[in-house]
Amino acid sequence: MEKQNIFDLSKEELSEVIKPAFRAKQIYQWLYQKYVNSFDEMKNLPKELKKQLNTHYYLDPLSIDKIEESRDGTKKYLFALKDGNTVESVLLPMKQEQTDEEGKLLHHTRYTICISSQVGCKIGCAFCLTGKSGFKRNLTAGEITTQILMIKRDNAIAENRRVNIVYMGMGEPLDNLANVSKAVRIFNDLDGLSISPRRQTISTSGLSAQIEKLGLMDLGVLLAISLHAVDDDLRQKLMPINKAYNIESIINAVKAFPIDARKRVMFEYLVMKGVNDDQKSAKKLVKLLHGIKSKVNLIYFNPHPGSEFGRPLEKDMVAFQQYLVDHGVLCTIRQSKGLDISAACGQLKDKEQKNDNA
Repeated sequence: MEKQNIFDLSKEELSEVIKPAFRAKQIYQWLYQKYVNSFDEMKNLPKELKKQLNTHYYLDPLSIDKIEESRDGTKKYLFALKDGNTVESVLLPMKQEQTDEEGKLLHHTRYTICISSQVGCKIGCAFCLTGKSGFKRNLTAGEITTQILMIKRDNAIAENRRVNIVYMGMGEPLDNLANVSKAVRIFNDLDGLSISPRRQTISTSGLSAQIEKLGLMDLGVLLAISLHAVDDDLRQKLMPINKAYNIESIINAVKAFPIDARKRVMFEYLVMKGVNDDQKSAKKLVKLLHGIKSKVNLIYFNPHPGSEFGRPLEKDMVAFQQYLVDHGVLCTIRQSKGLDISAACGQLKDKEQKNDNA
């Protein structure tokens, strides 16, 4: 019998095959809170149960293939899967540990972890390296959740230290909605990592029908839209998916999406020099978002070898932001991290493949 990835099972599913059911809770705590590497380390389980687990399950769906660390503390992980494929994740330190004058801890380092949902991607955005390698397969729920677990373990981040999760790595999360939504629930389990859906942001290129399905699930997650253009002509050149899901359909789906009253829908806008960084685009964006409780995140394009797009000038980014703010749109400029490493999506995987072929 082929072994199963134990991380693919929710606690409820595990309790259906492991009896008595309270053992599932114990196993979950060992996996997600104590970061064990083997079933034999689960000390409060009977010997026969450990044997059963070793016979039917494995708990190493990922292995760390490579790590690159930036001067700013950003870490890019390349994970190898059981079938030989690889995916990327990024650890982003957002706020450093802070103490008062007496050395008393005010708050711990705060992290955001960007994770992948697919091997490759079908969307084929013109500015993204991931799609250029083609689509291989969806990640399972366990392959998604283990990215967080392994990064927390590798950086000695205690189980009770919450992290923010963004599904913005390789792949289109809503193209793998079943496994992504299951991962959201597994992350949220109080006997596991206990990461609230309000700390989880699902980013999509704009699959309107899937946005509606996600909304009906009412998971409590945050939504981010990779917009990148304010008219269909340009967006279709940058993102071919716009042929199937145009901007109007995306905006309509967003307006119907349930969002926490304290939160906003994030619109990600990747700014490319001479492409979408002008004041005319800023004006159209204000009009487009009218009536939506939104926040715009302007992102510097991170150049990579062979790309036809360039990094925008700082003055143009600031002018774009200022126009939005002056017209009532909450807008931030994302601080670029990991510029000295392969931090952009697909870069590390692409570099490693080139090295292997050299």
